[in-house]
Amino acid sequence: MKISVPPVTGSTDLKKHPRIGETLIFSVLFFFSILSVSITAGIVIILVRESILFFGSGEVSLIEFLGSTEWQPMIGKFGILPLMNSTVMVSFIAVMVAVPLGTAVAVYLSEYASDGLRNILKPVLEVLAGIPTVVYGYFAVTFMTPLLRGIFGNNVVEIYNTASAGIVTGILILPLVTSMSEDAVRAVPLSLRQGAFALGATKLETVVHVVIPAAFSGLSAAFIVGLSRAIGETMIVALAAGAGPNFTFNPFKAAETITGYIVRISGGDVGYNTMDYNSIFALGLVLFLITLILNIISRKIVKKFREVYE
Repeated sequence: MKISVPPVTGSTDLKKHPRIGETLIFSVLFFFSILSVSITAGIVIILVRESILFFGSGEVSLIEFLGSTEWQPMIGKFGILPLMNSTVMVSFIAVMVAVPLGTAVAVYLSEYASDGLRNILKPVLEVLAGIPTVVYGYFAVTFMTPLLRGIFGNNVVEIYNTASAGIVTGILILPLVTSMSEDAVRAVPLSLRQGAFALGATKLETVVHVVIPAAFSGLSAAFIVGLSRAIGETMIVALAAGAGPNFTFNPFKAAETITGYIVRISGGDVGYNTMDYNSIFALGLVLFLITLILNIISRKIVKKFREVYE
């Protein structure tokens, strides 16, 4: 039996029949997309322009800036290594706190907690993300530092130190790492878990040998985003880490970070267009480049280890 199909009348091109609502939504979304890119471009232009003024003054060279261990702008010493070293120390301590805790909490919420318990614990954990960072800074000074001094001794731990700032920064980024890690773990298909159970694996063996490796790309992205957030943290390090450059690897000593220095100079009495003032733009450009590199690494890792499940 032959079935005849009636010819299609009229145009099938939907573009010839635009919907006003969809066009309006598309225009608004496009505008905000362009706006966000424009803001980023504007920030980069300002950083690059002011950094050129800093390096073009003739008082500092790029080699001295990147290789010297002295940062004393008042006497013409512009070595970024002390500020960079303390920034890396605080960020490393923060990651060492947030990554194990965040991963463990994410695995528990995704694999072990009941729906009712998850609905209680996750909002409570995310409340930490809404606390102002200045509160975290005073928490580091008034609680964490006395705790460390009580454990290791007052003669070992200074009142301002990178260890206290790093630990509290880790607490700050904990909700971010946990949320992204949980999303990565929950995205692992249920069929993989069921296959592991069918082979006789226990719950813990399934999590360790199946779920976490399958979610590695998402977990690594969460770790790098948390690291980027720790590097850019300002108020905690400004209050708890110290207010003077110090090239030391002792986490119990005071050492100013890049963001701490930017806060101190921008809020002080330094004159506009001076070397001290222009240096904060060069440091801001360094932070921008570090964050950019971390984001590129994150995308590379996600692309390399991403698993595609049918």
